[in-house]
Amino acid sequence: MGDVKLFRTWSSPFALRIVWALKLKGIEYETIYEDLANKSSLLLEYNPVYKKVPVLLHNGKPICESLVILEYIDETWNTSTRFLPEDPLDRATARFWAKFNDEKVMSSVFHAHVSQGVEQEEAKDVVLKHLNIVENLLTGKKFFSGETFGFLDLVFGWIANYLELLEETGGIQLVDKQRFPLISAWKENFCNIPVIKESWPDREKLITRFRLRREHFISSAEGK
Repeated sequence: MGDVKLFRTWSSPFALRIVWALKLKGIEYETIYEDLANKSSLLLEYNPVYKKVPVLLHNGKPICESLVILEYIDETWNTSTRFLPEDPLDRATARFWAKFNDEKVMSSVFHAHVSQGVEQEEAKDVVLKHLNIVENLLTGKKFFSGETFGFLDLVFGWIANYLELLEETGGIQLVDKQRFPLISAWKENFCNIPVIKESWPDREKLITRFRLRREHFISSAEGK
């Protein structure tokens, strides 16, 4: 199916979705790591609009934005297990929840992580409301798609690892087994998949990165 390259950073949860998808499909690819503080000319050429990762390069043609890339991979390499459901309504519903994750869940967790005091408590309440919705999505299911792994598991996959580290470095607790038993069970099922387990970034490096980012945002806010 041609030459495949993935432009990514080591820590990006959005790029990690693509790593999982490529590995689950058995697609051979070349990884090109980017330093977003010093973006390469190729990254700027292939993603001139957003200038960020991930970018998938397939036969010299760039595809940008992780959700778009996931669908492209699923449509292009469609002889193996499919990520998105066949039914049009189910596909549209999956896209809706993917957008909810990116625009609501992830952004609210990030806000809570870089906040403190009363602002953090208010931000935490927003996160918990979003996580309640996620919990309900898993009712009666092993994975977001049902009994089998699918598109939304790739999208929500960051929760299985990054969320715990953001809690630790942000001084907040969000997910516990008592309040979110379905998310907790899903995390275990998700992390037991070999491709997932072997692909997580280094834990200590992530902790250092998240601590520095939190300090940066808090000091920037205090300096205003």
